[in-house]
Amino acid sequence: MSQELVYEQGAENAKQFARILYVVHALTFFFSVGTLSILVLIVNYVKRPDTQGTIVYSHHTWMIRSFWWYLAWMILGGVLWVTLILIPLAMLIWGVAWLWMAYRIIRGFLDLNSNKPMPV
Repeated sequence: MSQELVYEQGAENAKQFARILYVVHALTFFFSVGTLSILVLIVNYVKRPDTQGTIVYSHHTWMIRSFWWYLAWMILGGVLWVTLILIPLAMLIWGVAWLWMAYRIIRGFLDLNSNKPMPV
């Protein structure tokens, strides 16, 4: 009995597009501290329904959740910054949020390349 490898063009295109989104998220994150990621987020929301039932769907959800949690932590840091007394705590929150977001982008990209779904 022989097994055939079925190559699904649509799934591979969705994976490639998700890879591009990870790269663009990383670029906007590193060069604009995530402010331009709102544009990529919109694309995630638009493309996610097309990937229902595939591992790529979990990657879109991962990127979307990463963005919103990162934004929440950055806003919290901004509120603390305004108090002036808690500026060191705000800087700590921003630093940890930045590292966490970098981790999420890198892990998502690596897991997508390994054909692993994200734990969402």
